Amino acid sequence: MTKNEKPEISLPKNWVGHVRSAVLHVIGLAQYATAYTRSWAADSRNARMRLKAENDRLRQEVALLQEELRIKDARMVRIGPHKRPHYPPSERMAILELRAARGWSQQQTANAFQLTAATISSWMRRLEESGAEALVQLRQPVNRFPDLVRYAIQRLKALCPNMGKRRIADTLARAGLHLGTTTVGRILKEPPRPPQPTAKLDGKARKVTANRPNHVWHVDLTTVPIHGGFWATWLPFALPQSWPFCWWVAVVLDHYSRRVMGLAVFRNEPTSRAVRTFLGRTISITGGPPKYLISDKGGQFWCDEFKDWCRPWQIKPRFGAVGKHGSIAVIERFIGTLKREGTRRILIPLRSAAFREELKLICDWYNEFRPHQALKGCTPNEVYHRRRPANRKPRCEPREGWPRSSRCAAPQTLVAGQPGNEFSITVDFLAGRKHLPILGLKPAA
Repeated sequence: MTKNEKPEISLPKNWVGHVRSAVLHVIGLAQYATAYTRSWAADSRNARMRLKAENDRLRQEVALLQEELRIKDARMVRIGPHKRPHYPPSERMAILELRAARGWSQQQTANAFQLTAATISSWMRRLEESGAEALVQLRQPVNRFPDLVRYAIQRLKALCPNMGKRRIADTLARAGLHLGTTTVGRILKEPPRPPQPTAKLDGKARKVTANRPNHVWHVDLTTVPIHGGFWATWLPFALPQSWPFCWWVAVVLDHYSRRVMGLAVFRNEPTSRAVRTFLGRTISITGGPPKYLISDKGGQFWCDEFKDWCRPWQIKPRFGAVGKHGSIAVIERFIGTLKREGTRRILIPLRSAAFREELKLICDWYNEFRPHQALKGCTPNEVYHRRRPANRKPRCEPREGWPRSSRCAAPQTLVAGQPGNEFSITVDFLAGRKHLPILGLKPAA
């Protein structure tokens, strides 16, 4: 080899055939190493180091979201402009609202939504058109309620997209506006959700019925992924179920009121001793133990140590049947709500103190503000503390010609003020968290 010649490096056999798999392995390993590095920085005593780690996570999240949008936009661009699906009139109004909020020009708006500048210009010129044939419009009224109610519900759905029609109806009933679930569904113009199958328990099994608060408790464990999932490109195709890839969360729920009594966060799968310590702390805060404690047959509960711990407290442990759906359905449903309406809508913190704070806010909102279908629209705190439900207070009646003595959507209450009074919906957020809305009604000025 001469001085000017470059050295030749022989590539592995079948290199071309494995290069795509190698790319996925490299990305997966990079994410694995990044997670460990950020976990060290997130627990640093240096506040600037913790802030730097959090900024890096936010930048990566923004970059990943931008890549998702780029891929979706690339698919739409391959369709000719005249063959793309048309935006309905209500979506055109939403696009113009977003344009006003972002300060975009016509060309910027057109680029963002795969349109032409001439289309945006046409929408702006015809913005004040009225009638069913208007190019840009709000959704048409579907019942006797005035446009104010229709628009308020639609905007509420836009601000709180995780709320279904039943939740919207229950929440507005607590604020004083009684609407039927079918009415909300028609206003939202969404197909009704299929009913969830009701779990059937074995008739031969002994059932425990809760008669009062603190009579029956449920306890269970779950994992909350920090980076979105556990999949990896290498065998055994799974990340370790421990920090910094996930948190372990223990939850105690009161069966009668559906109230969250306590929760704890662990870096690794907790031992039976750690779970017993958490339960003892929850009992001390509550002021007394339950009569029954229901759990699954996990190793933390299905052991002699746990049963011996229950005996001095005079607690009767009950265990769900292995493989039986619905045996611990109450707490399983709460855990689903915790993830669906809470943890999956935020960037999971790497610091335990920050994650506990987020969980505490979610549980406080769930206990105090979220109406529960099994409680007939009441909140867990109202049932637990035996307070008068907010949906039983006098309601607002926006229909001017509605007779005061006529029945309204359940629950039945009196009319506050006069029928036809106008109002406005206020939307606040618990501690500024957009996924934890607090709704209210106030008379219009």
